[in-house]
Amino acid sequence: MIDQQLARLRTHRSNIRRYRNLLKTSLTELERQFVQKRLTEEQSSLESLATSLPLRTSKAGEPPGLGGAGPASSPPA
Repeated sequence: MIDQQLARLRTHRSNIRRYRNLLKTSLTELERQFVQKRLTEEQSSLESLATSLPLRTSKAGEPPGLGGAGPASSPPA
């Protein structure tokens, strides 16, 4: 189940990248509006999916996982 969710995350990120690249090209106003709408929908879906995943920290040698302990999680001074 987690593998499917991670695959969906990768798909959303890929779509977001594609839409951002499209917005850098010459588009009609109608095309730009459509791409911007799709970009917003993909970002919303990505955020929703990311918040539904269980938090985990990365192990040594692994890239950081979603919601992993980053610099913001240092103990208070």
